[in-house]
Amino acid sequence: MIKAAPVLQSLLATRDDVVHNPAEVNSFRAKEQECLYLLKKCKNIEELKQVHARFIKLSLFCSSPFSASSVLATCAHSGWENSMHYAASIFKGIDDPCTFDYNTMIRGYVNETSFEEALCVYTEMIEEGIDSDNFTYPCLLKACTRLKSIGEGKQIHGHVFKLGLEADVFVQNSLINMYGRCGEMALSSAVFEKLECKTAASWSSMVSARAGMGMWSECLNLFREMCSGTDLKAEESGMVSALSACANTGALNLGMSIHGFLLRNISKLNIAVQTSLVDMYTKCGCLDKALEVFKKMETRNNLTYSAMISGLALHGEGEAALRLFSEMIEEGLESDHVVYVSVLNACSQSGLVKEGRRVFGEMLKEGKVEPTAEHYGCLVDLLGRAGLLEEALETIESMPIKQNDVVWRSLLSSCRVHQNVELGKIAARELLKLNSHNPGDYLVISNMYAQAQMWEDVAGARTEMANKGLKQTPGFSMVEVKGKTHRFVSQDRFHPQCKEIYKMLHQMEWQLKFEGYSPDVTQILLNVDEKEKRERLKGHSQKVAIAFALLYTPPGSIIRIARNLRMCSDCHTYTKKISMVYEREIVVRDR
Repeated sequence: MIKAAPVLQSLLATRDDVVHNPAEVNSFRAKEQECLYLLKKCKNIEELKQVHARFIKLSLFCSSPFSASSVLATCAHSGWENSMHYAASIFKGIDDPCTFDYNTMIRGYVNETSFEEALCVYTEMIEEGIDSDNFTYPCLLKACTRLKSIGEGKQIHGHVFKLGLEADVFVQNSLINMYGRCGEMALSSAVFEKLECKTAASWSSMVSARAGMGMWSECLNLFREMCSGTDLKAEESGMVSALSACANTGALNLGMSIHGFLLRNISKLNIAVQTSLVDMYTKCGCLDKALEVFKKMETRNNLTYSAMISGLALHGEGEAALRLFSEMIEEGLESDHVVYVSVLNACSQSGLVKEGRRVFGEMLKEGKVEPTAEHYGCLVDLLGRAGLLEEALETIESMPIKQNDVVWRSLLSSCRVHQNVELGKIAARELLKLNSHNPGDYLVISNMYAQAQMWEDVAGARTEMANKGLKQTPGFSMVEVKGKTHRFVSQDRFHPQCKEIYKMLHQMEWQLKFEGYSPDVTQILLNVDEKEKRERLKGHSQKVAIAFALLYTPPGSIIRIARNLRMCSDCHTYTKKISMVYEREIVVRDR
């Protein structure tokens, strides 16, 4: 007679339906049911190993495919440490693994983020001639998505087509997401359009894919289309993506509408949604609202603190960001790579050099987070903004890791601001050595030379940029009016209300003359006369956006503008004075 080990005896003791009839206990079915019961009670890998051994001793593992598959599935989906390593050994012990067993292994590896192993299991499945089904492909396509393996993803799409699984909505949603996240927007849209029955998950896949690629306007357009053109309710994943889009476009009204919908329809918001709300409110200029959401959260993780710290930094509350960082440590959460970047950026944006040096030093001393080029870039930016350019250069040269474009770009930007052409040339030379294909780098170099009136060097930088086929990303400003986001570029003449906007601009400039405003023509880094410089300044995208908002928003309401580039000092002065003249609070979020 086989006696249970102490662990198994304790598990059996909790069972209230154990059969005590000896004849029945010895029956195959009763033994299998008892072992399956034990399997469900396993709380760690050690208990599972003992139950697995019991299955083998009772000859259940080799004679009952259901038992073998159950042991494998319990282990692979448990999430215990090293569970997939043991699951692989269980899988090898199964004489004839079926489709379910292969699917279990694929899903387990994907859940463990071992995406390459998941694809290898699928390859073995094909080689062994095992039929795949509609449960095989969602996890496989997720693996391709995370690996950005578009080639493998297309091959898998071919298998889906051959097997006639194109009508399966779960497979199709996975294809939409895979193509979108890998940058193949046309293919993603093509799969979506072919769907006869589009579900909330289908729309969420489209919305999330656009958000993942930074296509914020397209993301919001799709989200609005789903909300207004269908009877479907967006999933939480789609709402998180929409909130990210709201944060990056300054679409506060839509973000608040989503928040309201969540409160009305979901009793308890998960931590990812709440963190997205914090991020959205801070980036849309509502720091008080972000703090309100943050303080009401029952649990917070590193990403939540990082979002709030970054939000405080964005609003110039560097000291408050540091206090929050200390609070996070006191709560027992450990700082990670992302949190340190947020804290160092907070110090940088608020000019807290001493505190930034201390935080960076503590990170090195603790040794729990390996400093990356991004951390050193933050430190260089901190020193550079404070005008400590020599120290910033020494920091780069003494880095224990390989120098990259991030650190040299930070130094170059600071050299332009402080008009230190000598050090700026060093930063530019090192940056171009790295074969930079970022058009912004050439523009900063060009602008640095233009400030020093070194026009031949300006021409050289612009020529090199053109020879490499690099195109300048135009600066733009976005403002939300009546629930719709309007985007303006410099000297914009394409808006339907163009005439009214430029009349308003003329009126604004007239009013500012009485406030002592004089355009800072040094911000126009072109070799043109002063009159031309004044005209160019007048049509900066931020000023055009403010004029439009003054015309079409209620008196006394807050104007919120989001920019893709940092504003110039003239726009800063202009906006400050317009705010006072028209008695309107104006919030501008730049890069």
